Amino acid sequence: MLKKFTRLTVLSTAAIAFLGAEAFAATQWNVSVWGKRRAFTEHVEKLAELVSAKTNGDFTMNVSYGGLSKNKENLDGISVGAFEMAQFCAGYHRDKNPTITVLELPFLGVSNLEEEVAVSHAVYGHPAVQKDLARWNAKLLMTSPMPQYNIVGTGDPRDTLAKFEGMRVRATGGLGKAFEAVGAVPTSVTATEAYTAMESGVVDTVAFAQHAHFAFKTIDIATWWTENLNPGTVNCPVVVNIDAYNALSDEHRAALDSSVGESITHYLANYGELLKKWDTVLAEKGVTKVSIAQSEIDAFRTAAADPIREKWIADMEAQGIPGQELYDLVMKTLGK
Repeated sequence: MLKKFTRLTVLSTAAIAFLGAEAFAATQWNVSVWGKRRAFTEHVEKLAELVSAKTNGDFTMNVSYGGLSKNKENLDGISVGAFEMAQFCAGYHRDKNPTITVLELPFLGVSNLEEEVAVSHAVYGHPAVQKDLARWNAKLLMTSPMPQYNIVGTGDPRDTLAKFEGMRVRATGGLGKAFEAVGAVPTSVTATEAYTAMESGVVDTVAFAQHAHFAFKTIDIATWWTENLNPGTVNCPVVVNIDAYNALSDEHRAALDSSVGESITHYLANYGELLKKWDTVLAEKGVTKVSIAQSEIDAFRTAAADPIREKWIADMEAQGIPGQELYDLVMKTLGK
């Protein structure tokens, strides 16, 4: 009888220990990004570091560079819970996230990364935007701010609008629309495909922010870069699966939320260091800086900014989305 009681006690103790371990099990999230670690992903890496530190290793993030999903399928992966966090760019699938494409309209007038953060997070906080992304079970967490895009190419520089006619350019979203407005032919190959597309002649030029020209090596085969075209940028949020976010303990959720600002600050500082190196890299690689005449930029803005904005607003309103309100929010935020 005593032997039986002792055995039951041991089993009960083991069961309690097991249940306790389950109750206090560590949380591990899978995070889907692409390419390789670079300035564009530094806030994601910093977020993982901070969350782990704040929870003493109880909440960790496995950041995967292409191992979980293709970049154009990250939002789909979030929707089905294939992973808990992901980064994507609005221009990859405009129909899936129409509200945030307001941030990809050309010539918005955003002049630095801090302004890009401000306008992005203002838009992310709008109820219509949150409802839009909730269709994919996605909660907007933070932006991936990028400077204004400029293009690299080979051969003779494309330094006038006349030379843009027929130019095959890797440009997505609103940037693609802008180039199309002046006679270029945009293609939305992904960032990871850009080098091959340029090398093989599928595209003549590639529009990227500086970090991407580094990361995807388009600068290695370019002979020129437009230093002042600045037609706009791409908006790339980091989102989390709503169910996964809601399932976090209060402690873990607080650790995540409180780390966003610190992660963005780290991102901005890191990107600033990259920009300081840019001119040196151009010189080392023999890439010519091409300055576009202000008259050409003004003509580009006239052809692209107003018509594309007005069409975007009309298209959004026709879908029941407050397009004018979202655009006005961007302008109001910039005004501050």
